[in-house]
Amino acid sequence: MQNDGTRHRMRSIGLIDMQSGGDVSRIITYGVGQLPGDSVLEKMRYIQQHGDGFRRLLLSEPYGDPYMSLDLIVEPSNPKAQAGYIIMEAMGYPLYSGSNTICTATAVLQSGIIPMEEGEQSIVLESPAGLAHIKAYNENGRVQSITTQGEPAYVEARDQVVDVPHYGQVRYDLVWSGAYFALVDAAHFGFKLTADEMPALAAFGHALVTAARPQVTQQHPELGEVGPLPFAHFMGPLEPVGSEGYRTPSATYVHPGVICRSPTGTGTSARLALMYDAGDIHEGQWIETVSPRGSSFVGKVLGEATVAGHRAMDSDITGRAWTLARSEIVVDLDDPLVDSTDLEDVLDTWPG
Repeated sequence: MQNDGTRHRMRSIGLIDMQSGGDVSRIITYGVGQLPGDSVLEKMRYIQQHGDGFRRLLLSEPYGDPYMSLDLIVEPSNPKAQAGYIIMEAMGYPLYSGSNTICTATAVLQSGIIPMEEGEQSIVLESPAGLAHIKAYNENGRVQSITTQGEPAYVEARDQVVDVPHYGQVRYDLVWSGAYFALVDAAHFGFKLTADEMPALAAFGHALVTAARPQVTQQHPELGEVGPLPFAHFMGPLEPVGSEGYRTPSATYVHPGVICRSPTGTGTSARLALMYDAGDIHEGQWIETVSPRGSSFVGKVLGEATVAGHRAMDSDITGRAWTLARSEIVVDLDDPLVDSTDLEDVLDTWPG
């Protein structure tokens, strides 16, 4: 143990590591001090501007890697919510994420942050994008599945074209579903969206997003500044399942350089919004998106919505999360491998 003269340079952070569809979310239960702001969105913008070292620390060696996501539990501002959460990824700060919401909801229930009820339980979490309305199905103290409804998704622009070095002209549709997504027909570029294609998909996604960023808006009509284009979603062919559903291979790219192990909830919602706008799917119908690793989420159309004059769609995403670890990590601010710039002021004091 450190002596009293050096203990103030030590910090501890509580983590619950979860995975949903193979994507790892680190739920931060303690270790960050109170963040100023009258909403979770304002708290997110504060840590983004004044404490981004926290995100960099936990997504970089030796503490983590960029394939992970972070979900920082914070006090909600909306009285309807039982907890708030700020999402952090390699690309920055997405305002909403389906897989992160599934992991966070499971973690707060199974850890007792929100008391768990047997059977079906409704909870509300506040994300930076707004309220996530969640149905958990609990059995014997474990969450068996999570269905989450976030903010409406809508098509921002269709048939956009960008010149991508080494790939030529790429046509994409721009959709908002918690972040902006460039949606691309994978088969047009020869992809079947299998696991062995993941390195090539990552290279294509990196080139596409880099080229498309200058022509994609960084503004959401209600949420304001949302940053440069972070995601691309590669769409496979639709296979009908009965009369109400479809199954489709898919892959989501996160800038810079990551192909998600899961098909992602927001990627699934973006695909639904594109289909709904075209009249290819209707209220009550669903799609099962299957990632290159074989994991899947189910997204269902709930009905029509409006976002600042845009025809939009409400949907929900169903998946399951699994606990990987519960731990406390120690951060020594004198460690030469720790960049304490933009970090020390947001971490809580050493306990005790």
